[in-house]
Amino acid sequence: MNAPSDSGLLGRLPPDDRERLGQALRRFLSHGSILGLEPSQTDLYHWCHQNRSLVEEFSALLELQLHWEHSDRTVQAVPQGASFLLHLKLDASLVLLVLWYEFDTAIRDRGESPPIRLTAQQLNDSLAAKFSPLRRFQPSPNRLREILTLAQRKNLIRFTPDPAPENSLIEILPTLKRVIPFQDIEEWTRNADRYLASVPDSDPNPSSQTDDVEVDKDA
Repeated sequence: MNAPSDSGLLGRLPPDDRERLGQALRRFLSHGSILGLEPSQTDLYHWCHQNRSLVEEFSALLELQLHWEHSDRTVQAVPQGASFLLHLKLDASLVLLVLWYEFDTAIRDRGESPPIRLTAQQLNDSLAAKFSPLRRFQPSPNRLREILTLAQRKNLIRFTPDPAPENSLIEILPTLKRVIPFQDIEEWTRNADRYLASVPDSDPNPSSQTDDVEVDKDA
């Protein structure tokens, strides 16, 4: 791709700043956020924070609203339009719902600080307990790894696989609560009940069941 002309829209920006701006926008679109505590993203985060107005102005053109958490060195792009909505299969939606629940209760009830850590086995146990009537939709170990890898790529979690899949470590990041913006546990419960009520009693091919609900994707 050719660099912008000095006489173009971005001509007033030095080349290094143009490159940084491009890096930031590409990361918002591919990963949804910049995590400044990650060594590979520290410099980019600080550049964005120092040029906050510029980054927000260009992000707004993409219908992305930026949320800044300087204490965590995080800037997250949350879609404001329908262009960046993610259609998930039911099993993926249930996993994200349970991750939201585990994050919320750890912070609210136990006073823990993010990231909230749990194992894949603990996640599976929570899935089975909260969505027992949907047990046939609980993902296999390989499918769960796919879902968690997607969530990691979108900066919603950190995922460390283990040779024993049940021991794989999940760290839930605060970014998840903006992607699934429930106001409180009551709203979570209403949505969980809707899932429980909407699934047919029988399905000849449960793995193909697609969730029609659009979940905000972090870009």
